[in-house]
This record gives sequence, C-alpha cells and structure tokens, in this order.
Amino acid sequence: MNPILHTDGLPRYQDILPEHIGPAVDTLIARNEAALDRLRQDTAAPTWANFVAPLEDAIESMARAWNQVSHLNAVVNTPELREAYNANLPKVTMFWAALGQDARLFARYRALADSPAYGDLTAAQRRVIDNELRDFRLGGAELPAAQQARFLVIQEELSSLSARFEANLIDTTRAWSHRVEDPAQLDGLPPDVVEAAAAAAQADGLTGWKFTLHGPSFMPVMQYARDRSLREALYRGFATRASEFGNPDWDNGPLIDRLRTLRQEQAALLGYDSFAELSLVPKMAETPAQVMRFLRDLAARAKPYAERDMAELRQFAASQLALADLQPWDIAFSSECLRQQRYAYSDQEVRQYLPEAQVLAGLFAVIERLYRVRVVPSTAPVWHADARFYELRDPADALVGAFYLDLYARDGKRGGAWMDDAVTRRQLADRVQTPVAYLVCNFAAPVGGRPATFTHNEVLTLFHEFGHGLHHLLSRVGHYSVSGIHGVEWDAVELPSQFMENFCWEWEVLSDMSHHVETGEKLPRALFDRMVAARNFQSGMATVRQVEFSLFDMHLYHDYQPERDGTPLDLINRIRAEVAVIFPPAWHRFPMSFSHIFAGGYAAGYYSYKWAEVLSADAFSLFEEEGVFTSTAGQRFLDEVLAVGGSRPALESFRAFRGREPTIDALLRHNGMAQAA
Repeated sequence: MNPILHTDGLPRYQDILPEHIGPAVDTLIARNEAALDRLRQDTAAPTWANFVAPLEDAIESMARAWNQVSHLNAVVNTPELREAYNANLPKVTMFWAALGQDARLFARYRALADSPAYGDLTAAQRRVIDNELRDFRLGGAELPAAQQARFLVIQEELSSLSARFEANLIDTTRAWSHRVEDPAQLDGLPPDVVEAAAAAAQADGLTGWKFTLHGPSFMPVMQYARDRSLREALYRGFATRASEFGNPDWDNGPLIDRLRTLRQEQAALLGYDSFAELSLVPKMAETPAQVMRFLRDLAARAKPYAERDMAELRQFAASQLALADLQPWDIAFSSECLRQQRYAYSDQEVRQYLPEAQVLAGLFAVIERLYRVRVVPSTAPVWHADARFYELRDPADALVGAFYLDLYARDGKRGGAWMDDAVTRRQLADRVQTPVAYLVCNFAAPVGGRPATFTHNEVLTLFHEFGHGLHHLLSRVGHYSVSGIHGVEWDAVELPSQFMENFCWEWEVLSDMSHHVETGEKLPRALFDRMVAARNFQSGMATVRQVEFSLFDMHLYHDYQPERDGTPLDLINRIRAEVAVIFPPAWHRFPMSFSHIFAGGYAAGYYSYKWAEVLSADAFSLFEEEGVFTSTAGQRFLDEVLAVGGSRPALESFRAFRGREPTIDALLRHNGMAQAA
C-alpha cells in the first residue's frame, strides 16, 4: 500500500518516497470525489450524521495525507521531493478550490442551517456550519460561473507562487556561504560556533571556517564577531537573499508583485475593496483601519522608548567601540556589548546553564504542573535522525496526544520555528482520535561531543511553539473543523504560544531547568536577576520593528498602488520613516524574504503577533495576580481557552477565562512601557 494513503495511525515516514506522491494524490482525489458525489446526490434532508460528519471524513483524509508531503518538503527538502511536491500541488490546490465553490454542497449546508435540526445541534456543531457557510462564500461559491473559473485559476497560481517563494529562500540560504581563513577574524565568537564552522568547512573538503545564513551560524556572528567585515559580509548575504543580487532564478521580487496583484483580484471578485478586507473576514479584527489604528497607537507609545534605545546605542558604540558611523551590521554586536556592560551577562554565559535535556525536562514539568499531563518519550517513524516522538498522558495514564520534536537546523530544512498538526482530535464512531502535532525549531545541533545548549531566546521560542502544540493537543472538541487550532481566528492563534513564553521569566521555572553544561551548577539567582533587569532592554526598538513589518503588510494588501506608491521597497521605506529607528542600506531586500506574508498564512495578518500579545499578556496577568502555580488559573486556561479550540469565538474564550474584556495594560507593563499608558 502506498504509505501516504495510510492515514489510520501515524505517518510512515521511513517508507515515503517522492515517487509515491503522484499516485497517492490521484488516488485520494478520485476517492474523495466519489465520496463527495454521494453526498451531492443524497436526496434526504441534510443532518449532521448524514452530511457534515461524512464530509469531514473526506476533508480530513485528504488533509492528513497531503500534510505528510508538505511537512517533508519543509523539513527534508531535496530536489526530487520538491519536484514531486510542485508537480502535485496544483492538483491538490484545485481540489480544495473546487470544493470551496461546490454549489450543491453549499446548498446542503444552507438547508441544514435553515432547518429545525440546526437548533438541536451543539454550539460547536453550529460553529462548524456557520464557518463552512462563510468559507463557501469566501471560496467563490456565490460567483457567476465565469468568475468562479477565474477564481480557481487565481488560487492555483497563488499556491504555486507561494511554494516557489519558499523554495527560493531555501535554495538561496543553502547555496550561500562565507569562508574565513584568518583566525583573527574569529575573535569574539563562542567556541562552539567556531568548532561548528570548522566542521562545516571540513565537510566540504576545505580548510578554515565556513559560515552560513542558517540561524545557528548567522546569529552568533552578528552578535559576537568583533571583525566588522565578517559581520558585514554575512549581513549582506542575509539581507539580499532571494533578490536580484543573486541567482536570477531565485529572485522573489517578481513573485511579490504577482502575489499581491492576484490577491487583490481575488478580493475584487468577491466584492471587497482590498485583499486586507477579505483577509479580516474570519479574524477578530474587523477592518484594516482598525488594525492600523491599533498599530499606530502602539508605535506612538513605543517610539519614544525606541528613540531612547537607539540614542544610547549610538553613544555607546561611538565612545566604547570606536563605531562613530553605526551601521545595521553593527547593531546586534553593539547591543550585546552594551547589554554585557550594563547588566554584566551575555547570552552565551546564560546558554551554558541551559543544556537541551534539562530545558526539555523543565518545559515538560511546567506542562504537567499547569495541565496535569505527563510528557513520555515514545517511538514512531520519523523523517530524520534528529526528530523525536513523545506522548502526552493524563494522571490515569490514558493517552491524550502526541508530538514530534525536530530541534536542529540543517540544509534542506525551512528556517524559523513552527508548529503544525499531523492528526486532529475527533470523536469517531468507536473511539476518540488522538491528536498529534509537529514542533519544529532551528537551533544549533550538538558539536564536539557536547550536548546542545540553548540561549534564553531559544528557550522562549521552544515554549512558544509548545504553546501552539498544547492548543492543538489539549483540545476536547470532537469535530475536525473546530478542534485544536482548527477554526481559531488567525489573530488569536498566537495567544497560547505567547502566553507560554511568560513562564521562561519565572525563577522557579528557569532555575529548575538550569544545569551548567560543565559544572552542573544551577543558574545563579544573581544572574537571573540581571536577566530580568535586562528583559526590556531595547524593547522599544523591538516593538517598532514588529509594527514596521505589520504596517507594511497591511498597507501592501490594502491601499498600496504601484503607480502612486512606487515599489514595495519604496512603501516599506516610507513606513520606516514614520515608525522605525533603524534604517537599512538601500540594497537591503527585506520583502524578498518575508515568507510569513508571501508564502505563509500571514498575508494581511502579520499584525496578529502584536494583537494576540495583548491577549496573552493580559491572560498571564491573572497568573501574576493569583500565583503562577499555586492557583486554579492553569486549569481555567485549559478549560476556557485550550480545550475549546475553535469551537467558539476567541474573544468569548478570553472573556470566559479572564472575566472581562482584554486591555493593553499588561502588554505595556511587560514591555517596560507602562508609563506611556
């Protein structure tokens, strides 16, 4: 049996080959079309049992199978796998697009919604039906035939362009490297980074040290290398990825223009003035104007702090580092030097106290204390030797969920960190289907026989992704479309992830997970206190940077007009003039690597990070008031937020947990900007 077609249980990653993809997709489409046709032709009045449940069966089987393929394409990308993925992506895209326009299925959903049976359904079931009716409209189901056909073509091209955008970034990152032969250029770099660079050069049959644009190589150079030319070389390589300065086949510039144009046309077909308006229909925010008011209000509060941060950094760089002309490739290095001088610690010092095994044990302990579930190592087929598999079990040892964990950066793996669903919780006829999640990061792998160690920022990333994972795994909803992360408004989906980050700033948590990699000592309380004191170091700069990206995204998809506003680079430069304090060189090509809004799900939605941060900070403030582990707040967060998934509006879940509307006060306080309120 084709291993991709095996969707009853865990994926058989050890058996999946690129040549399996095409036949599996063809079989799945044929199988699901037959199932859908039976539903279309059924003359009985539609009910949950005879219509919605079997339709969700078909949807899930297709989603689970293709999810295996797209996951492999992201974590072990090879030319053969990519070719098979790209060859079949249009077929899968057209299946979903045609389903979203199916007039007969749409009519049956409407008939069910208008029937007396609708009132007898649970709130979660009604939510499924309401969401489906909305999504049929957004999928073009109400358009005339000619416009429906054009809508399908647009969706197919958007899918293909997004895949190309991400592939260009992977290829550019994989192809670029910088070799150092003079050991003097390594001054300031942590020993494990130098050792990894030497190993990378040796793997290529070269002498010296090889540096790349992967995070574990790139970030330490920018933060610690005293050699300015080395920092500039890597900065330029990173800043010009997938642009006209490299391989023309990997230039994302033309793709950006086409993606934006197609999304605008898609919105116009559905009667919206902009793609941003269309994007907000299933989100918490109501209008682009509301989002931009929120962002500009946040910028107004943060910019005075950002300007102060930048002035301090310039003065320090000039007086202490002989950098009178502070350049963008000096920012991270100068900031690290200033932080070490002001707070007497460095990321690398803290890192020695955070080896992988202790960090994971500490994270799992937090999960158990908050939600009374244990993380237990287990086994399953995996896609790479680095990947591991764990189970979640309740106090009675019953299986609650499971997750894959893939922590290390490598060639052929998409950058960044993310969570995705492998299996979604559902109530089946004879059992509850156990949810399974993917949790993926890009940290430095162990080197030289030493265990992997994490910076505190990397621990924050790990907790963040586990927050997403818990949202998916601890769901108690039995219906696929609103279980776990499914059906959750995009600008609320970051609530559980950002919420989890707060625990990394609790002494009880960080102390328990610390264990010096050489001495075995716990993190000293004095060092932790200095970390807390530095928590909001340059938070103003960090905030306006996120606002800059969010405003660029919203304007690009709402009111940007090339004939009036110039290129996307012109647009982001005008936004920087309004809110930013760091101004990159003219050759910087940030949009070409902004995969969140061009290849991910954040088009006209990048603001979601700051929007959800209001919710997450306010949610955690209850733990601060009642005690992080001593109250029932953890159980309440589980019951009212995590367990309900997308079965009700996110704002209702927040109100049920917090007992009131969200406020921005906790966010400002957590970012050291409370006085601005």
